[in-house]
Amino acid sequence: MNAIIIVSNVLRRFALFVLLAAGLAFSQSVSAHFKLNLNIRILHVEHHADGLNLYLRLPMPYLVANLLGPENADGEREPAPFTTNTMVDDELMHYLDSDSLLADALPLGQLAADGHIISVNGKALQPLVQSVRVHTGELQPPFSTLTEAQAVFKQEQRAHSPAPFVGDTVVDVKLHYPAADKIRNYSISSLLNPELPGQEDTANLILDYTGEDQRIYRITGLLDQPVEISRSGWAASLTFVYEGIKHILAGYDHVLYVICLVMGAVTLAGLAFRITGFTIGHSVTLTLGYFGFVPKAEWFIPAVETGIALSIIYAAVVALVQLNNKSQLTGSGGIVVTIAIGLLHGLGFSFVLREILGLQTANIWASLLSFNIGVEVGQLCIVLVLWPILFLLAKVN
Repeated sequence: MNAIIIVSNVLRRFALFVLLAAGLAFSQSVSAHFKLNLNIRILHVEHHADGLNLYLRLPMPYLVANLLGPENADGEREPAPFTTNTMVDDELMHYLDSDSLLADALPLGQLAADGHIISVNGKALQPLVQSVRVHTGELQPPFSTLTEAQAVFKQEQRAHSPAPFVGDTVVDVKLHYPAADKIRNYSISSLLNPELPGQEDTANLILDYTGEDQRIYRITGLLDQPVEISRSGWAASLTFVYEGIKHILAGYDHVLYVICLVMGAVTLAGLAFRITGFTIGHSVTLTLGYFGFVPKAEWFIPAVETGIALSIIYAAVVALVQLNNKSQLTGSGGIVVTIAIGLLHGLGFSFVLREILGLQTANIWASLLSFNIGVEVGQLCIVLVLWPILFLLAKVN
C-alpha cells in the first residue's frame, strides 16, 4: 500500500471518529452550557478602614456534605447540622432543617468562615460572623452587586415549608475580617471540599470594591489555590481570559466543531474564512444572549442544544466530503455558514456568563471582552496543534 493510500485512510478514519463523537454529542444534552443546578460561589469583598467585609453566597452542600454523623444501631446516618434525613425508595435524602436555622444560624455561618481564608502578607485574618441567610435556589434574591448583597441581610430569615432539599439551597453569610491598617492587596482561598460530583465546575466570582474602583475575578473549581487580589485591572481581566480558554477546551462540542473546521480546510485561506465566520457569529450572540436579547420560551434552550449538536455533525460531513473531493468552501458562502453556526455556539457561551455575572456587575464589558478573547485563544490553540499535523500529512499525499 503506497503512502497516498495510507494518508487517505488516516484522514478518513480521523474524520469518521469525529463524526461518531458528534453523534454522541447529538444524543446527549450539551450540558457544558445548560446545567440547571450550576455551582456558583460569589464573594463580594468591601474595603473599610478597619478591615474587610465579605458578603458570601455558596451552595449549602459545600458546608454540610462532609458533616453527616455516624451510623446508629439501626444503620441510619445522623444528619449533618441544619439538615434532616429521610429514606425515600432506599435512598437517603437530605432536607433543610428550618427550625434549627431560625433558632440560631450563626454556627452555619461559622462553617463558612472557617472554610474561607483571607490572608495579608501571608498572615490569615480572623473572621467574625455577622449575619446568615438561607434561600432556596428558585427564590434566592439577587446577589450580583454589592448593593444587592447588602440588601439580603436587611431581610428577616423566613421559614421554608415544605423543607427544601439541601442541594436546592444557598447560604449567604456576612463576615468581617478586622485589620489594624487599611488593606490594599490580599489573597483569598477556600478549604471546603464537599467531595461531590461536579464540584470542579464550581464558578467562583470574586468582586473587590476599593472606593470607586471595582475588580472582578473569575475562577473555576474549589478555590483551593490562593487567588491574589490587587489593584491591577489586568490581573482581574486575565482571569476571564483564562476561563474563556478553559471553557472552549473543556467543552467537547466546541472542540469537535473546531476540529471539523480545520479538517475540512484544504488551504490556509479556507481555514481563515471558516474561523473568521465562526468568530463573528459567536461574538455577536455572546453579547446579545448575555443581555437577554433572545427568546424566553421554554423551547429555546433545547433548540439551541440540538442546533449545536447538528452543527458538529454538519461540519464533520462537510469535512469528509471536502477531503474526498478536494473542494473548498471559501468566500462569502463559507463565512455565511460558519457565522450561522457561530451564532449557535455563542449563545452557549452567553448563557454561562449570564448565570454567573448577572446584568448589573461592574466592568461588565471588560469581562465580556476578556472572556471572548480567551475563547479565541483556546480556539487558536486547537488550530495551531492540528493544522501543522494535517499540513504535513497533505504534503506526503
